[in-house]
Amino acid sequence: MMRWMEALAERTGAGSLPTIQKLWPTDRYPRSGTLGDPSHPRSRVNRTLNCVLALVGLVALLPVLLLVALMIKLTSRGPVLYTQVRVGLDRREPLRASWNHRRERDLGGAPFTIYKFRTMRVDAEQGSGAVWAQQRDPRVTAVGGLLRQYRLDELPQLLNVLKGEMNIVGPRPERPTIFAELREHIAEYPLRQRAKPGITGLAQINHHYDRSLEDVRTKVHYDLEYIRRQSVAEDLRIMLKTLPVVLLRRGGW
Repeated sequence: MMRWMEALAERTGAGSLPTIQKLWPTDRYPRSGTLGDPSHPRSRVNRTLNCVLALVGLVALLPVLLLVALMIKLTSRGPVLYTQVRVGLDRREPLRASWNHRRERDLGGAPFTIYKFRTMRVDAEQGSGAVWAQQRDPRVTAVGGLLRQYRLDELPQLLNVLKGEMNIVGPRPERPTIFAELREHIAEYPLRQRAKPGITGLAQINHHYDRSLEDVRTKVHYDLEYIRRQSVAEDLRIMLKTLPVVLLRRGGW
């Protein structure tokens, strides 16, 4: 653990070991999120619960999924689904890059392909690369704006849950380029990867879409609090609280 915290200080530029210990006290946070560790007894229960809920969700929401797909296809050019590489769970042992060649290109976690309904034009990132979405983003299609307000664009990520890449509840995964930028500015940011990413989370039910670096800092606080309290009961509580957030369009744009 001590070596891992030293390596994290070196990676993130967070400073001395006592600083990292303050950010990630070993008596409060597990080395990996309890339910993100496959060796933990509750992990199997959590995995089963996530698979069952994802499968039930896909079946129950099939008419909605088909309707959304048809609306996207009829109103804009391009594919219905949009895929991106995101940074997932970090299960690796905390070694220095000089001791482990895999650390020389540390993405922060295992990369995986996330599925979303397409909400932007197909040329949205041409010339700009990966950038944050913004309120009244001109790249968003008319249908895409509606999907974002009700978070319907995230529904295909139930497939990621079935594949074991995500949970229904957990920190939202970020793109590798944006992840690399954020961990340069927020020392605690890589600690989010100690839990499997999710479709919704404590940060999503308590805060709106990111508009600034301070928004990200606030969400990191919620993500680390979630990891500290992580349990099946906590996940169910967050799922229930997600419903009014979605239906009342709180924090979405």
